[in-house]
Amino acid sequence: MANVRKGKPELLVPASSLEVLKTAVVFGADAVYIGGEAFGLRANAKNFSPEEMAEGIRFVHGYNKKVYVTANILAHNYDLDGAAKYFDELRKLRPDALIISDPGMFVLAKDICPEIEIHISTQANNTNYLTYLFWWQQGAKRVVSARELSLDEIRQIREKIPDEMEIESFVHGAMCISYSGRCLMSNYLAGRDANQGECTHPCRWKYSVVEETRPNEYMPVYENERGTYIFNSKDLCMIEHIPELVECGIDSFKIEGRMKTALYVACVARTYRKAIDDFFESKEKYLENMEWYRREISKCTYRKFTTGFYFGKPNESAQVYDNSTYVNEYVYLGTVEETDRRGFAKFEQRNKFSVGDTIEIMKPDGTNINAKVLAMYDEQGNEVPSCPHSKQILFAELSESAAKNDIMRAPVKTSSIQYTWV
Repeated sequence: MANVRKGKPELLVPASSLEVLKTAVVFGADAVYIGGEAFGLRANAKNFSPEEMAEGIRFVHGYNKKVYVTANILAHNYDLDGAAKYFDELRKLRPDALIISDPGMFVLAKDICPEIEIHISTQANNTNYLTYLFWWQQGAKRVVSARELSLDEIRQIREKIPDEMEIESFVHGAMCISYSGRCLMSNYLAGRDANQGECTHPCRWKYSVVEETRPNEYMPVYENERGTYIFNSKDLCMIEHIPELVECGIDSFKIEGRMKTALYVACVARTYRKAIDDFFESKEKYLENMEWYRREISKCTYRKFTTGFYFGKPNESAQVYDNSTYVNEYVYLGTVEETDRRGFAKFEQRNKFSVGDTIEIMKPDGTNINAKVLAMYDEQGNEVPSCPHSKQILFAELSESAAKNDIMRAPVKTSSIQYTWV
């Protein structure tokens, strides 16, 4: 057994929809993980119908990439018949792996679709090498490390498990207040079970203090005028620590965010793709481009950054105490579907912008190009001054060339841009 891995680690990116899946692949993901309409832990995500899942798998396999499907709820008796039918459907669709946390679901999947790899979800609390060996002996190919592990602990696990066994670890995205994401707060406070995919994210709520003998007196705890968010963690970001992640033997770098937009996924996938590729070309190139990684990763939505547990247990600096909102520096305007014979970019509008605005064309190769919007036309050929209607199909004449799959975005400060979280 060795702790030095051969080749680049996999870049594993989340996809909330068919659009986001395609964006993830085009912008550098080696694999994507998606959820069906049931049995995953993101019930509020758009998720994939069987037809969309089939199309997504065909698309990803066409790029010689991989698709993993989540089925990582903690199942009750009443879930099992439906789960058996679901696994039978997945057997026919042939994703590359299933992500599972519950031993009962593991047994079902292994029995119904033995030809599909099984990866053990972080929800299974995978914190030591004996747990890894247990799942390996049951037939799992990969285990997702608990987010509470340090790099030293992962390195020790790597040394104790078979070389062929894979370690997957989160490197970017939201952190959960509860151990390995097994939260009871949502169930208790809102009647929605996080372990059944219905988390209401109470860790992001604002709280007050109540003294036991004064039940109706709510005493706010202020960091500023917005209050204090005592359970609200910063987001994980390991873009500055690719060498350490590689050295400790992680096989798959996982991005969190199965409810994120195409812009978020494109930003994160492209930045980590370039960082990984640069590092494997030379450590010097990786270090030279560090400022670019930092700048680009900050163009995603985020809650300030932390390195989580990787360098030891986090302290109070890992929390965001003054608000629960994201930092939004850029607005997603749309993805170029194609360019017509005039060279105009066809796109589906996601946020309003206007003729005369300067936007940024974000290309999969890492290039960003500023372009002025010279004119816009609707599908009937009518010239329009702006695009106020969500998901309207439009054609934009830009001062710079755009190509299929390019993403159009703009800084939030641009005056006419209206951000609506589409």
